[in-house]
Amino acid sequence: MHTEVSISTIGQLIDGTHENPSAVLGPHPIDYRGTEATAVRSYLPDAQAAWIIDNSGHRRPMRRLHPGGFFEAICNGAVDDHRVCEDDARIARNANPKYRIQMTTKTGELRNMNDPYAAPSVFSDLDRYLIGEGRHHQLYERLGAHAREVDNTPGVNFAVWAPNARSVQVVGDFNGWDGRKHTARVMEHLGIWELFVPGAKVGDKYKYRILNQHGEWIDKSDPLGFAAEMPPLTASIVSDLDTYQWGDDDWLSRRREWNPMHAPMNVFEVHLGSWQKGPGRTHGWLDYRDLAKRLVDYCHRMHFTHIELMPVSEHPFTGSWGYQTVGYYAPTARHGSPEDFMFFVDYMHQHGIGVIIDWVPAHFPKDGHGLAYFDGSALYEHADSRQGEHPDWGTLIFNYGRNEVRNFLVANALFWLDKYHIDGLRVDAVASMLYLDYSREDSDWIPNQYGGRENLEAIDFLREFNVAVHEQYPGVVTAAEESTAWPGVSRPTYDGGLGFTYKWNMGWMNDTLEYMQKEPVHRSHHQNDLTFSMIYAFTENFMLPLSHDEVVHGKGALLSQMPGDMWQKFANLRLLYSYMWTHPGKKLLFMGGELGQWNEWNHDDGPQWELLDFDTHRGVQQLVSDLNKLVIENPALHQFDFSGEGFEWVDCMNWQDSTLIFLRKGMDGAPPILVCSNFTPVVRNDYRVGVPQSGFWKEVFNSDSEAYGGSNLGNYPGRNTIGEGHHGRPDSLMVNLPPLATTIFRLEQ
Repeated sequence: MHTEVSISTIGQLIDGTHENPSAVLGPHPIDYRGTEATAVRSYLPDAQAAWIIDNSGHRRPMRRLHPGGFFEAICNGAVDDHRVCEDDARIARNANPKYRIQMTTKTGELRNMNDPYAAPSVFSDLDRYLIGEGRHHQLYERLGAHAREVDNTPGVNFAVWAPNARSVQVVGDFNGWDGRKHTARVMEHLGIWELFVPGAKVGDKYKYRILNQHGEWIDKSDPLGFAAEMPPLTASIVSDLDTYQWGDDDWLSRRREWNPMHAPMNVFEVHLGSWQKGPGRTHGWLDYRDLAKRLVDYCHRMHFTHIELMPVSEHPFTGSWGYQTVGYYAPTARHGSPEDFMFFVDYMHQHGIGVIIDWVPAHFPKDGHGLAYFDGSALYEHADSRQGEHPDWGTLIFNYGRNEVRNFLVANALFWLDKYHIDGLRVDAVASMLYLDYSREDSDWIPNQYGGRENLEAIDFLREFNVAVHEQYPGVVTAAEESTAWPGVSRPTYDGGLGFTYKWNMGWMNDTLEYMQKEPVHRSHHQNDLTFSMIYAFTENFMLPLSHDEVVHGKGALLSQMPGDMWQKFANLRLLYSYMWTHPGKKLLFMGGELGQWNEWNHDDGPQWELLDFDTHRGVQQLVSDLNKLVIENPALHQFDFSGEGFEWVDCMNWQDSTLIFLRKGMDGAPPILVCSNFTPVVRNDYRVGVPQSGFWKEVFNSDSEAYGGSNLGNYPGRNTIGEGHHGRPDSLMVNLPPLATTIFRLEQ
């Protein structure tokens, strides 16, 4: 029997509070006076009159059942002979009746449109299964906003996870931001709301208007939105990520065969908003295309192999440097569109530069348009602040124990590798993820199920993330900023590790800077600060970072942290870099460090490029360029960064003179490298050094060279062995050790 729609149901549709409008709107099979028929219902608040036009062109009038704009047409027989079953869920998935709605507006305008509630779902049974399991690695192909056609009519499919919402409306440019016109339908067992909106298009701005369980309407940006308005505006933007024509096939092919263990890696850490400024955009931000060309030229000149971008995902507060992410799937609009960022990565690849991005799955901000209390409940975060709120940063912590949240994050990591061809992900604040009591008082955290402090769900998530990345994208690297002694961070998951490619060596960084900040006269009492790193150097695959964290929050620039007079400050900085570049481990330097910048980094100002007017600063820049080139050209300085095979102490015990002598070795046939560092301003002439092989050892680098602003003491062009053993080795050299300097020799066969 034909059942009339109740007045209360119509009222709920009109005010947007009906929990499942697809149960009422759109085509529905009915028994009308003993005959199979289809009832087509629409909410058309702007319509004066409305008609159904079926596939044959037949025009049927719709009855206005409510003055607010609720219309219904009863069609004898299913529309276009389309047979649908009585199961509403199957109707939502499979119904695709061929008809359109025609209406006249109150101003007399005639419009034709597709019915949003007649479009089939984009979610297959496999999609539903994988989402339910939390293993849909291409989640971004289903959730979010996707341009599609239904019955040759273009539009956009919207889908969002909001399981505790009472109702979800899609609002945007396409409906005058009136959500009553487009209330989504829900897949109740998944908590996903979906709607196809005919006429919506790429470039339209939109949000989700959510009715929470408290009866409050809240507007939210799309968690899987591919683009966003320029902050402080907060709408998402419909984008098509599949139209860009990539030109980096050769790079991707080489990357699949690239070995991150044995290859040279010199990483330039960059904050795109302040690296260089220019006209034409807000705050002088350069666009992605201009930045790509400038950065390629600079990286080639400086011999950096990779850049690492501080977070490029959309963030409302510029002063967070991107570490308080809201739009996990959207590159920030500060520098252009998604296609502009694709060009950026593509251009870097075509010119031989890898691109690593900072990724922040540890926490997210409380901004009202973001993930926080997304559907009116603690959805992405924990409800209990002892688990869900970070005490230091005032941010919220992801609930890694929830399948959907884990899926959201793993899919996000893969998204950047898939859609943007990113070469690596550096994961921020891993230590805060691993420990439930991280930066908390005893009463402010909840132990795990075994009574321990380890965050078991976060550990499982990190392993799942690393396995997915390495299995699906060979050659892509992951790096952990992890500041504790957690074992196996960069060991395979099948060996009980977390599965990262690299771990930042925060211990080396802290010990080395603490040592270098001491006056040279005191360094002899702290030799262990330097030698200690070699005790654990090969327990992980370490990257040596002098990152942005070392030049902010009152620490001062690296140059200003060095002791002594002006000459000694520059010499110490050159010595620091030389020691770092010869120490086992991949290298990372934050922008401005290569200039010998005086000022602490400020995201509004950026590096002090004007300092390159001075010889001393140009000397530091040239030194970094030459060190990068030295690492690339000498296998002994990169092939065994993670193995004791590549390192050998010659003399680490001369603490009285504050000298360190060691060898770096490569694979068979690679000439060994001898590194001699003098951490005092006292010149050490005729300093005897044991070597493993006789012959001529060429001086290939001297940080005291006048080209870098030094005093030009050294051993050019090199030294022959003298035929006498020393330091337990069969032969030796007599070398000069310049003040506060590193000299590097290579055996010439």
